[in-house]
Amino acid sequence: MSITVEEKSRLMKEYATKEGDTGSPEVQVAILTSRITTLTEHFKIHKKDNHGRRGLLKLVAQRRKLLDYLKGKDEGRYQSLIKSLGIRR
Repeated sequence: MSITVEEKSRLMKEYATKEGDTGSPEVQVAILTSRITTLTEHFKIHKKDNHGRRGLLKLVAQRRKLLDYLKGKDEGRYQSLIKSLGIRR
């Protein structure tokens, strides 16, 4: 259910704030969003996978915390990130 190495490195390059950036909130949220999307597609097929659903809820909560942190630090970066990822809020 995880994302591939190529997908992860592409997301890091696309959302990095500077060269070699792997830990900024933008990169972390982008990676979590990719994982959430993958798991959401999984649950459309496997409706009774409740153990996996718990992991999905943990990922969503972690993304929410990172987005709240980013919104408190810099509203502009937050707005541009949710617009580029297509997260509604």
